Amino acid sequence: MSQHNSLQGPRGIVVKRNVLKRFERVEILRKRGQWKAGDRVQGLKKTTPEV
Repeated sequence: MSQHNSLQGPRGIVVKRNVLKRFERVEILRKRGQWKAGDRVQGLKKTTPEV
């Protein structure tokens, strides 16, 4: 569902998301060395967005 234009700031929606997509979580875990190619993508560890 989209957000109404009147609720956006002058630069659009600039809110930091706290829920990541699966591919974003895999990328973070890969950078940390906690996920390798061939590992399962279901049941991933919890991750926090990078600052």
